[in-house]
Amino acid sequence: MKKIVIIGSGFSSLSAACYLAKKGHEVQVFEKNDSLGGRARQFKKEGFTFDMGPSWYWMPDVFDAFFADFGKKVADYYTLNRLAPGYQVVFGADDVFPVEDSIPKIAARFESIEPGSGKKLTRFLEKARNNYEIAVKDLVYRPGVSPLELVTPQTVKKLGLFFTNIRRQVEKQFKNQKLRSLLQFPVLFLGAKPESTPAFYNFMNYADFGLGTWHPEGGMYQIVHAMVQLGESLGVTYHTNKGVDEILLTDGVATGVRIGQEHIAADVVISGADYHHTETLLPKEKRAYSEAYWDKKTFAPSSLLFYIGLDKKIDKLAHHNLFFDVDFDAHAASIYDTPEWPKEPLFYVNLPSQSDAAMAPEGKEACFILIPIAPDLEDTPALRQTYFDIVIERMERLSGCDIKPHILFNESFCVKEFKEVYNSYKGNAYGMANTLRQTAFLRPKMKSKTVEGLYFTGQLTVPGPGVPPALISGKIVADFI
Repeated sequence: MKKIVIIGSGFSSLSAACYLAKKGHEVQVFEKNDSLGGRARQFKKEGFTFDMGPSWYWMPDVFDAFFADFGKKVADYYTLNRLAPGYQVVFGADDVFPVEDSIPKIAARFESIEPGSGKKLTRFLEKARNNYEIAVKDLVYRPGVSPLELVTPQTVKKLGLFFTNIRRQVEKQFKNQKLRSLLQFPVLFLGAKPESTPAFYNFMNYADFGLGTWHPEGGMYQIVHAMVQLGESLGVTYHTNKGVDEILLTDGVATGVRIGQEHIAADVVISGADYHHTETLLPKEKRAYSEAYWDKKTFAPSSLLFYIGLDKKIDKLAHHNLFFDVDFDAHAASIYDTPEWPKEPLFYVNLPSQSDAAMAPEGKEACFILIPIAPDLEDTPALRQTYFDIVIERMERLSGCDIKPHILFNESFCVKEFKEVYNSYKGNAYGMANTLRQTAFLRPKMKSKTVEGLYFTGQLTVPGPGVPPALISGKIVADFI
């Protein structure tokens, strides 16, 4: 039995803690903030409940597999409902595309917009499903040690998909710009532009249209509750308000952590916190990656977030809404090409109280708005107010609903808080993008190259950004150890 200390309590840390405790180790998790869950915290005010971070429940099979590893089921911990529509895309005031809850329904809607595209979509998704089976049932569970991990009889046949990209693949088959946008949207969860993402990642389209969008009653924080409850049953100990100040070393071996004046001994230290920040807890000569290394990497966007309580319902919008009424490429360029605040932002609106009455008082609406932006941008109250006004005006105009007069409160969260609250490198929201040169063995290593007994898990290492990959990352590091 080993004494194991885990830094941070995001999904990857909670996952690793469960797997390692199941193997008989003594596991302690230390979280710097006052609640567990890392970026998946919850904010409550005046009877409203907001998931502060992740709000999309995709790839339900990954959650099922996690709990099954412990002889449990999702239903043992929370109630899960499939959303219909899963989400809707707003292209204009009278131009809304609901992404319904089955492939045939979605294909029929494609066909109504572009003749012939329904059958093309069905074939496209069959190939995406095949890629999903290869990726999610096998490849994503590899520890990212060697390029040979990617070489299997199945992937050899798919080699060409790593040398073309999502955008090229989609535009070759679909001509309508709206349909193209719909098929390129899911790769944003991987943190990169469609033209920078290998076409093999079209398995995200199957995750979207094939497996659907779900909602746990009570919000995404129910997953955190479930994983903590499971961990406690296995003997994991959790500590909040305990930020780690230093990783302790003896002769180049991790021997524990320091929190203030307290030293906690360990045989193994795992960090699920920001990778770059974790290395600052080491002496400079023991940091495996330089500042120049991190600066050259392509990071997923940061975000400007608003948590808004409304005193009325917004019936013309769904649970999840994407406002794609402006130029997708121009906004993407403001994130990846010339980092700046977007002139006309795309944005996402989450109204969880549309599907879950527990998220807001009766007759009221919990409204969460996200604008993806480049990391490390200037972040001021004036800029936040400017973009709040922009998105509320567009919401009102495109939904036909008065919103501003019905706002009870508005709280914001942006680059400044991502840095201060999560120690996030440059204030990124999702980690490092899954581009071709940042995939699998090309990502930062799970096992420290410079310190024996130090490991990493989470969105900056394998398999990458997102909640399901975080659960998998925790399993990988536990098996690795």
